[in-house]
Amino acid sequence: MSGFKDKVEGAVDKVKGEVKEQFGKLTNDKGKQAEGKLDKVKGSVKSATGKIKDTFNN
Repeated sequence: MSGFKDKVEGAVDKVKGEVKEQFGKLTNDKGKQAEGKLDKVKGSVKSATGKIKDTFNN
């Protein structure tokens, strides 16, 4: 997987996580809030992985 693809997938996960977290806050659903936070962390990790891959591929 290329670094660019990882960075894009990471950004998508971050947005998805933010939506879930805000929906959870709106509906007072602690589980959905936690899912959203987890998705944001996964997105950050993917983005960082993509940056590292780009660094070593150049």
